[in-house]
Amino acid sequence: MRLRSLDAFRGITVAAMILVNNPGDWAHIYAPLEHAPWNGWTPTDLIFPFFLFIVGVSITFALRGHEPWGRQPVASAPGIQGKIIRRGLTLFALGFFLNLFPRFDFANVRIPGVLQRIGLVYIACSLLFLHTTPRRQMGLTALILLGYYLLMTLVPVPGIGYANLEPETNFAAWFDYTLLTPPHLYRATRVWDPEGILSTLPAVGTGLLGLLTGRWLQDSTYGSVARQSYKALFLFLAGAWLAVVGTLLSGVFPINKGLWTSTFVLLAGGLAMCGLAICYYLIDVRQHRSWSGLFVAFGVNAITVFFLSGLIPRIMNMITLPKPDGGTWGLKEYLYQSFIVPFVPDPTLASLVGALTFVGIWAVILWVMYKRKVIIKV
Repeated sequence: MRLRSLDAFRGITVAAMILVNNPGDWAHIYAPLEHAPWNGWTPTDLIFPFFLFIVGVSITFALRGHEPWGRQPVASAPGIQGKIIRRGLTLFALGFFLNLFPRFDFANVRIPGVLQRIGLVYIACSLLFLHTTPRRQMGLTALILLGYYLLMTLVPVPGIGYANLEPETNFAAWFDYTLLTPPHLYRATRVWDPEGILSTLPAVGTGLLGLLTGRWLQDSTYGSVARQSYKALFLFLAGAWLAVVGTLLSGVFPINKGLWTSTFVLLAGGLAMCGLAICYYLIDVRQHRSWSGLFVAFGVNAITVFFLSGLIPRIMNMITLPKPDGGTWGLKEYLYQSFIVPFVPDPTLASLVGALTFVGIWAVILWVMYKRKVIIKV
């Protein structure tokens, strides 16, 4: 079964992903559309954890009935774990391909990435859903967040001699630097990686919050409007409480997306609960669905549009055209400089218009796909 509000919330999230990943000019971006330099957060920092949270919620609907107590537990459903692992590895491979394209320089390719982390979190959360109860999932979430806090703040970093949370000298940076080696880390730093291996552990915690939320929503799917409204309200209040707790604890363990700190998990997971609660109440409880169609179109083909929105600009920039004053620029840059910059004098606004135009083009494509019931599953 599908929950329309979940598809819409996923669509809002992936549309926001495309928006912030495709400005017209990377040198001119409004502050809310940029990541926080290190500690702290911006709205942009919430987009990726929102998506991982949604992955967790989606798992509970896709695998419903295969829980240890379900109608068809995993023990009697041969092949389901293999399908999970294959899908997760496919996501990882798609992300790795994006990192390779178009140079295919295996000696210096970045190994981690957004799709890679989605794939790993999907595998971990799916297997935990199949083999553990919600109570154990809750306990494991708490254990992950507490354990990661202790690891990052108490364990001395080899070669440094003391625990710290600085960008290049923290334990997660050392772990990724040692295991992956500099040529295979985030190209902008080659020292640490925002989607590194160790910080994927608390990212699993984000997915587990989604699992727990999905279970809560399933209990209300066929209830009365009053019961569904109560569920939405409880989910909103629980999310607000988590966000407040994460904020209050940030003085002990800073909110930091690059490290995916435990407080960041609480804040982002809590706000994701609030966002989903609002969508659920408006769309599925009150049946105000007319505004959600375009976002659902994004949501049902989320991975497809995220992958292609990263691939197509690279292909476009392989097509070079001469600049008026000499030199060359890629097709994407040419279109931006020729059809947006001359008509929008403010460079930051022009950059936003470029990003919105890119999202708008995808909106048309996805709407046509949605109306024709074309859903590409990964």
